Amino acid sequence: MIFKNILGSLGLALACLALTPAALAQAFPGKPVRLIVPYGTGGGADTLARQLGASLQPLWGQGVVVENRAGASGNIGSDAVVRSPADGHTLLLQNSTMVANMGLGVKMNYSPEKDLTPIMLLGSTPIALVAHPALGITDLKGLREYARAHPGRLSYASCGIGTPMHFAMELIKQRTGLDAVHAGYKGCSPALTDVVGGQIPLAVLSANLVVPYVKAGKLQVIGVATTARYPLLPDAATFEEQGLQPMEFSTWFALMGPARLPPEVVTRVATDVRKVLADPAVQTRLSTAGVEPYPGDGADLLKLIRAEQLRYAQLARSANIKAE
Repeated sequence: MIFKNILGSLGLALACLALTPAALAQAFPGKPVRLIVPYGTGGGADTLARQLGASLQPLWGQGVVVENRAGASGNIGSDAVVRSPADGHTLLLQNSTMVANMGLGVKMNYSPEKDLTPIMLLGSTPIALVAHPALGITDLKGLREYARAHPGRLSYASCGIGTPMHFAMELIKQRTGLDAVHAGYKGCSPALTDVVGGQIPLAVLSANLVVPYVKAGKLQVIGVATTARYPLLPDAATFEEQGLQPMEFSTWFALMGPARLPPEVVTRVATDVRKVLADPAVQTRLSTAGVEPYPGDGADLLKLIRAEQLRYAQLARSANIKAE
């Protein structure tokens, strides 16, 4: 009897050993997947996550639940993923705010390189500088002239201190000699509301957010931080067209998971997400929401994180940007 029990225990142990990463990947997903967005609803990350979730459910035969866990510049939601089991059933849809935090030296409870698995790049939204029409400024040249004629009187809104939008404008100021005081808002929506309402003359925001207001004549685009014109604002000149070369600045979105995520699970997730993003209907919906494709695998994402961290750290020092 004892011998039979030993054999039975041995068989169970061998069966567990047989669950190789490949076997685990084939079993994925074995339950609903949580897709955590560490920001509020309605933004680019949230829009992208909900589109992915809806499209992945039929592929996976499991529910994909989008959870918005905002707070601490994205660190609360990210930390929740870090502490989750590394089986692919909890994923993170992060954006470049994470790297801006790193460049600022913001205290984080995790290391993006050590505690997260990079899966793939998803897309990006360029940054645009806009003005209230009453200012009478239509381009970068006009903005410089206005600033010279009204020293110390120009201010601009951003989505918050240390956000990619804040960094982008400080880079523009460095390269043009523009004098403009920063007003950091608690999010893009209040900044947008105030520039449309004329409470502040300028704002630097995600380009997709300003599109309806530009079309309605309520905002004027000064420049877009892309190498080519933004499809949703085809009449708006880029900063590079106006002499700032190079001048590319965007909010990019990426898919990540907990550290030590099995490579086979990473491959499965990335393969299925690429199928979703290749769907013309999905591409149309994302393009309408202002998210442009930004393809890249986990290695590309890790390379981007390292390069962007250095870029933000250098800008933080040169522009004296400090975390709140």
